[in-house]
Amino acid sequence: MGRDRSAFGAFLRARRDRLTPAQAGIDAFPGPRRVPGLRREELAMLAGLSTDHYSRLEQGRQATVSESVLVALTRALRLNEVEAAHLRDLAAPEIRTRRPAPEVQRPDPGLLRLAATLDHVPVLLLGRRSEVLAHNALLEAVLGRTLPPGSSFMDYLFRDPLARERIVNWAEFGARSVAAMRMEVGRRPDDQRLLAAVRDLRRTDPDVARWWDDHTVRDYASVPKRIAHPEAGVLDFNIEIVTAPHAPDQHLIVYTVEPDSSTARVLPILASWATPASTRSGRQGGQWVEDAESGG
Repeated sequence: MGRDRSAFGAFLRARRDRLTPAQAGIDAFPGPRRVPGLRREELAMLAGLSTDHYSRLEQGRQATVSESVLVALTRALRLNEVEAAHLRDLAAPEIRTRRPAPEVQRPDPGLLRLAATLDHVPVLLLGRRSEVLAHNALLEAVLGRTLPPGSSFMDYLFRDPLARERIVNWAEFGARSVAAMRMEVGRRPDDQRLLAAVRDLRRTDPDVARWWDDHTVRDYASVPKRIAHPEAGVLDFNIEIVTAPHAPDQHLIVYTVEPDSSTARVLPILASWATPASTRSGRQGGQWVEDAESGG
C-alpha cells in the first residue's frame, strides 16, 4: 500500500521556510524571493539532490525515501535529534516497520512502583494519546482537578478553563504539549483515535491549530511549570519525564522541586489536605495499582 507523503512534504516545507541562506552558510541565489527561508533549489543544492527530486519529496510525489536522502536532508535543514527522528517517522514504512500497539493500556508495574516512592511530589502516569493511567493525590491537590484513569490529559489541558487559570506559563506548556503530540502522530500515523483527537482539538482550539500548523516537534522532555494555587500561592516545578525501555509508550511525569524552596516547604501541607486517592486515581491502600477498568 502506498504511503501518504503529505505530512513528510509539509514538514520539509516548514523547516525550509525557517532556515535562511545566511543560516545555512550559503549565498542567496539571485532574483526576487517569495519565501521566508531557503528556496527549493537552494535546499536541493545543500542536500546534493536535483531540484526536481527535492520538489517531488516536498510535494509528496516521491514513492520512496532512501536512508542517504534522509541523512542529506537532516544535514541540509540542520535538524536537531528530535526533528531528525520525526523526519524518519514520516518517511516510514520504507525506513522502519511498526507493530501495532495493543488497544488496552495497562500501567507498567515498574513505573507504578517508582511512582509509589515519590508521594512527596505530584506524579502522573500517561500512556498513548496522553491517556491518564494513574496519578497520586498530591497531583489532584496541585491541579485542583480529578483526572480519572482513561481520561485525556490533553482534554484537561486545552478544554478545562481551570488549566489556563492555574498554569501560569500555560501558553509555553501548551505549545510544547502540541509539539509532543505531533511527534506521537508521526510515530503512529495509523492510530485513528489519536488522529481524531488531534482533529477535534485543532477544530475547537485556535491555539492548538496555530501551534500544530507551525510543525514544531518535541519529544517528551523536561519543562518548567508554574502553578498558581489559590491557597498555597505560586508553586514552581520542573517536569521530569521517566520512561521504561520495555514500555516506551508510557511516561511517568514527575513534578520535581528545588530543595528548601517555598514550593518544597508547602507541598507537605498540600499533601495533608489531599484526600487519599481511590482506585480510580490509580492508588489503593497506600500502593499504586492498575485501574481494572482502564482501557485503550
